Amino acid sequence: MALFRAAICAALFLVTGILPLKAQDVTLSSPDGAVEITGNILGFDGEFYRVDTKFGELTVDGSGVSCEGPGCPSLSDFVAEISLSGSSTMAEVLLPALIEGFALRNGFQTRRDPMPDNNFDYVLLRDTGRVAARFSFFVSNTDEGFADLLANEADIVMALREIRSAERERAREAGMGDMTGAQRSRVLALDAMVPVVAPGNPVRSISVADLAGVLSGNLSNWSELGGPNAPISLHLPVAGSGLAQAISDRLETPNIAALGTRLRRHDRGSTLVRVVTTDPFALGLASFAETSTARVLTLRGACGFSLRANRRSIKTEDYPLTAPMFLYLPSRRLPKLARDFLSYVRGPGAQIVIRRAGFVDQAPERISMNVQGDRLANAITAAGSEVPLKELQRLVSRLDGLQRLTTSFRFEPGSTRPDAQSRSNITQLARSLEAGAYDARELVFVGFSDGDGPASGNRAIAMKRAEAVRDAVIAAAETANLERTEIEIAAFGEALPMACEDQRWGRQVNRRVEVWVR
Repeated sequence: MALFRAAICAALFLVTGILPLKAQDVTLSSPDGAVEITGNILGFDGEFYRVDTKFGELTVDGSGVSCEGPGCPSLSDFVAEISLSGSSTMAEVLLPALIEGFALRNGFQTRRDPMPDNNFDYVLLRDTGRVAARFSFFVSNTDEGFADLLANEADIVMALREIRSAERERAREAGMGDMTGAQRSRVLALDAMVPVVAPGNPVRSISVADLAGVLSGNLSNWSELGGPNAPISLHLPVAGSGLAQAISDRLETPNIAALGTRLRRHDRGSTLVRVVTTDPFALGLASFAETSTARVLTLRGACGFSLRANRRSIKTEDYPLTAPMFLYLPSRRLPKLARDFLSYVRGPGAQIVIRRAGFVDQAPERISMNVQGDRLANAITAAGSEVPLKELQRLVSRLDGLQRLTTSFRFEPGSTRPDAQSRSNITQLARSLEAGAYDARELVFVGFSDGDGPASGNRAIAMKRAEAVRDAVIAAAETANLERTEIEIAAFGEALPMACEDQRWGRQVNRRVEVWVR
């Protein structure tokens, strides 16, 4: 009876996307023959049977039963089918590299089969040569990926932007749940939007305001940016791509399409960079992972601060045009091998693969106080009546002997809710606590704010943010023994700015919670 009760319980809470089979009679029997479940088999995912019985639809663990009848699938010949749709940047390099890493770790061989329209299958083969899984890639853009998911034509969306409110609502109406939840969305890796020019272009940096001016058409000649007297040829990703949409969102530009013939769109990031590299008067916005031989311009602000895209500044989200790379999943159950793959991509082995593929991984790194020179110089430059020398001394004294983790937390505009990358960081840090990575150590959640308003109020706001992040991490670390880790909070308000605050993005970069460890 235990098996029968387990089947009933499983049916109550499992929402399955099990591979559909032609409805036929089967009998599922316990090893001792004491319990039998008879009905029409509706699907099998390599691990669970889904059967329509006189008790209703039941989901039964295949490892605890034997199957008899014409509808019984072959356990040895089952092929897990997983379809992925969306971003070409993720499909061309990142996901295939992770599939190769997963296959190597689990003893599979791989084969890539081309399909029409630049689509392809990645096939996992057992050592006997039989197919174990087929990952089908439909390469387009983020918009198409979400459209395929909502139409039940894809299992996983590859996205270079967060799901939009309209898409989120349609997914909820379709019974897919909240697509921003921890079980429905995850940050796979990090990328960034970077301005690139040809190696021979004399311009070395550009302000975010000037970059937005180029995109809006208000700046059209290199001489306005300190370069030669020549028109700027602008190159951007194709309009429907997540990267292109993120550009419009972050830089708040008017209708870019009004630029007319001065603008060229590219459906592949590698093509964009290749064209920019050969044109001395070209300016492109590209993926950090695809810059190749193009030269990346440093972003500067009106207050004198500058920020350059590198692995560390992207991982901390200090670089303002960071672009998380998302996987979005439906609420239905995926085949076991697909679930194993999704577990693998969160592990340490996958982080190495991500880094080798040219993207920014999420493995935390430590930054010592000794390499905080630029940030401390910015703090001294910005100090004044609101942030006196005594406050900077308090900051240095409190953080002396600690190292900053690249795990940082920022918030959605006008909200106390952590942004998508920060929600992922909460999960990552909680898992590290559960694994004992910070046993016998001190963790300090340090809150910072922008400079809008009085300094005392900003310190109070920063303290509340630090408390909120600490509480969220502790709540997520359900199995951690927190008595082994000393967890504290601190706040310094506007004392350590990362960016100029003449633009909205600068204020948002400065509103953050950092994690320091001893």
